Amino acid sequence: MSDLLLCKGVVQAMNLSEALLSAAKKGKYAIGAFNMHNVETTQALLIGAERANSPLYLQVGRAVIPHMGVKKAYEMTQRVVEEADVVSVIHLDHGSYDEVLQAIKLGFTSVMYDGAHLTLEKNIETTRRLVEIAHEFGVVVEAELGKIPDANQPVQWSDYYTNVDEAERFVAETGVDSLAISAGVVHGVPAITPQPLAIELIAEIKKVVPVPLVLHGASGIPEQELKDAISAGICKFNADTDLRMEFRRGIEETWAQGDRQLETAMARGREYMAIATFDKLKQYGCADRADDFRTLSSIFQRQW
Repeated sequence: MSDLLLCKGVVQAMNLSEALLSAAKKGKYAIGAFNMHNVETTQALLIGAERANSPLYLQVGRAVIPHMGVKKAYEMTQRVVEEADVVSVIHLDHGSYDEVLQAIKLGFTSVMYDGAHLTLEKNIETTRRLVEIAHEFGVVVEAELGKIPDANQPVQWSDYYTNVDEAERFVAETGVDSLAISAGVVHGVPAITPQPLAIELIAEIKKVVPVPLVLHGASGIPEQELKDAISAGICKFNADTDLRMEFRRGIEETWAQGDRQLETAMARGREYMAIATFDKLKQYGCADRADDFRTLSSIFQRQW
């Protein structure tokens, strides 16, 4: 805690992430939130967003953290962002308690604390404490309620869906800024026909939860279901697998032609991933909305 106090700067009433989600909720569209894995995948996301004239979230996720750590992943992303004309938020995805504290210290303006594996009582307790700390620094907090299975594992969905009454209580008692829910999504892309989204459940949660709703695991969801989820109340989609597979496709196609430089393969992967990013931002309805936030984007950069 003392380390955090050393880096405390000007606390803002609303940061860019809060502005993006508030506008998405009012405008009935969703913001795209995608994971980076290296410089080239970060560039691909920014190229796609620039072509779509769309804001987006660049997520430091569970795959990259063991690879390079929160600090190096944040610094890498920040360097690439500075070279692009894109309205973006660097967001910690599925952070542990300690990782959230580290992210606040580093300068993240948006974090997601994942206490979904805990009991409801413990999830509320730890989330409330992190929200109190984060808000002192002008940082917004996303949390998760419900569980998201991996693609293709056997699922009894009643054990995974977010409970409506628990969602109402959780948001009221934690003060969290957005809530990620489980409504039929999985991590990864199913090899079989995916479970249809529980659109009615999303709508029921929206009725009792005043904050924006988030849906993780949005890869592989048909476009019409995405639109239905937005209409029901989803304001942010998290996706990774679809985009990562496009990057992989570019590399594999290049190397299938014979020996090529790694940079040549990654350049094609970057282009394929940029195209896929553009398509998703169009589907989510956040394309051509970046100009609404361009002034705010410069105002809401945290400076320690």
